[in-house]
Amino acid sequence: MDGEAPRDMSRTPSAHPRQEVAAFFLRLGLTAFGGPAAHVAMMEREAVHKRGWLSREAFLDLLGATSLIPGPGSTQMAMGLGYRRAGWAGLLLGGTCFVLPAALLTLGIAWAYVRFGRLPQAQGLLYGIKPVVLAVIVQALWNLGRTALRSRTLAVIGILALAAAGLGRHPLQVLLGAGLGSAGLAWIRARGAAAGARPGGFGWAAPGLAAAGLPAAGLTGLFLAFLKLGAVVFGSGYVLLAFLQADLVDRWHWLTQAQLLDAVAAGQVTPGPVFTTATFIGYVLRGVPGAALATAGIFLPSFLFVAALGPVLPRLRRAPGLGAFLDGINAGALALMAVVALTLGRTALVDPGSALLGVASAILLLRFKPNPAWLVLGGGAAGLLLKGGLR
Repeated sequence: MDGEAPRDMSRTPSAHPRQEVAAFFLRLGLTAFGGPAAHVAMMEREAVHKRGWLSREAFLDLLGATSLIPGPGSTQMAMGLGYRRAGWAGLLLGGTCFVLPAALLTLGIAWAYVRFGRLPQAQGLLYGIKPVVLAVIVQALWNLGRTALRSRTLAVIGILALAAAGLGRHPLQVLLGAGLGSAGLAWIRARGAAAGARPGGFGWAAPGLAAAGLPAAGLTGLFLAFLKLGAVVFGSGYVLLAFLQADLVDRWHWLTQAQLLDAVAAGQVTPGPVFTTATFIGYVLRGVPGAALATAGIFLPSFLFVAALGPVLPRLRRAPGLGAFLDGINAGALALMAVVALTLGRTALVDPGSALLGVASAILLLRFKPNPAWLVLGGGAAGLLLKGGLR
């Protein structure tokens, strides 16, 4: 992949690579509920097992590398997978087609919110979707874990990373600690050092926005604010919430606390990346132009980061020391996914009905291997029936 378009690994050669990337990520953007871990699980099933775009090892390398750069992780995975399938055009199509459906749906919710003064709630929908998403994540953890934790050393690193993540350590500390631990042990083995030696730890401070404030939520200021967010926010949509609270509510007073919570809720009840919260906020502040600029601002850095990452990732894997570092990063990334699954399990399996949905979804995935998107839609429909629809 050094300087050239990636090799076509598709098992369905009849489809043009660019059309295949666009169709796949448009569909995923319309059906991928549940947050980044669920999105990654669906991508792994489709891109690795069904379509054969890349090997499981290459998928893990991409997952580990995108976990180290700021921005929405699942969107960056869409860009990276698009690049692997269709080159630079695939990178643009993968990211755009994954984000666009969620942004348009969020824009519609924002319009209703401004027009009617309230955010439509979809508790029944989420009640049915969450157990299905949990089953999809667990299946992906099983599939990826067999590759990522292929040695006793990597399994131990994965367990330590899981413990660190469970204790609330910052995701970057978990990932870099796992990567450096794996690289350090590989170096020790290569040098024949004493078996009792241990690599040192690694600390990483979470980045923050610059202290300089913006005086008003004009279109230029809005774009710059979300551009900065896209360039520095690591982690999930919950991390984004902390940044939005600190700047848009506390420092610049662009939003009220209630408006911010409604914006985050809108990002969660729509499929695709939670970062489309920016679309909602942009519309509330400056209408359709504000929504467009806020969305462009928060996602633009990811396109640049992944474009820089794509050509160099294979070289990192070929370097012995950096290959071991990536192995550790992969183990750490799976540990973070496992923590998300545990957290989701506490909120998804709240009663016998939701537990039954989760178990049924797991059985269907293991026995019949259906497309997870249909399971998610079916779970949402079941939730609406069990909980009496939208309210």
